[in-house]
Amino acid sequence: MEEFYNYVKALHLIFVITWFAGLFYIPRLFMYHIEAAAKPEPEKSILTEQLRLMTKRLWFIITWPSAILATTFAIALLIIRPFYLEQPWMHVKLLFVVFLIIYHLKTHQIFKQLQQGIVKYTSNFMRIYNEGATIILFAVIFLVILKSAINWVFGVVGIFVLGILLMLGIRLYKRIREKNPEA
Repeated sequence: MEEFYNYVKALHLIFVITWFAGLFYIPRLFMYHIEAAAKPEPEKSILTEQLRLMTKRLWFIITWPSAILATTFAIALLIIRPFYLEQPWMHVKLLFVVFLIIYHLKTHQIFKQLQQGIVKYTSNFMRIYNEGATIILFAVIFLVILKSAINWVFGVVGIFVLGILLMLGIRLYKRIREKNPEA
């Protein structure tokens, strides 16, 4: 049973990685899509059509299947080892997984809007939004490795510090781009 558990765990990790890869990349494509919508024709039409195709392929060929498979293997892991559900660190981890699913569904909503040519957000918003998956990833990895919900307060403080550092990095990058548009 231990070897079976390890195979399921390996598959879970593989699909978590590919899920996050999709979640990291698609807001970047959203940024490009939003920026393309502000360009003059024919550049706008050419870029928008290409970005629609790229986001559609990424979303439906990589990101959604990875999310479904990662979740399926996670449920299998909990069936194999149900005692994890009794551990406080797992409760906190599952809370972050709920946040990840909400983030994924919100990303799907933005995806659908952009596919229809509806631009509701700025590219700067997408740069900030893109960090949501990063913060969730950090939280989950530390919880799984340390297996400590007792120190989750320190972890949350660390996540906020990470978030602040990411925001400062985004602002710095924006200033660099304003000075040098080719950056």
